[in-house]
Amino acid sequence: MNINVGSTDRMLRIVAGVVLLLLALFAGVATGLFKTLLIVVGIVLVATGFLRICPAYSIIGVNTAGKSE
Repeated sequence: MNINVGSTDRMLRIVAGVVLLLLALFAGVATGLFKTLLIVVGIVLVATGFLRICPAYSIIGVNTAGKSE
């Protein structure tokens, strides 16, 4: 797979993922299934941010990475 997540997209994903993880794990704003969902989405966002590869983007043909990235 080729890199398809650009710099701005990458930073937004990482920040949003960390916020979701902190909310789910420490803020007590969610319980049960909703807490699990927040954790999973947070992990996916952080992982795709660090790896710079988004399988969903590949499927729908989106590429936010510039040609030089």
